[in-house]
Amino acid sequence: MEPESSPLTTHVLDTASGLPARGLRLHLSRLEDLSQQWTELKKSYTDLDGRCPGLLRPGQMKPGTYKLSFETQGYWKERGQESFYPYIEVVFTITKETQKFHVPLLLSPWSYTTYRGS
Repeated sequence: MEPESSPLTTHVLDTASGLPARGLRLHLSRLEDLSQQWTELKKSYTDLDGRCPGLLRPGQMKPGTYKLSFETQGYWKERGQESFYPYIEVVFTITKETQKFHVPLLLSPWSYTTYRGS
């Protein structure tokens, strides 16, 4: 389960198996307004439940554009599976730092879906 204090969470489901995508490497970055460069905030892996707890600490989130990059090629390769997408980037905007945001990813070797969760 995600820590209650984390304002940003993600969960990855391997829809090909119907199971959580555990051990999937991901990076969280924020686009800096002035330089228009991505600043990496966190590198992590999904846990046994396909979740990545504690992406941001309380007070670390501010309004802006963020990106979650999922390294899907390595995930599928470890499972002996060919895949179409070597990585998936989900770019989203946070307007209120006081809200909680959940970014789920439904993943197969040939497609993916994401949405703003609750």
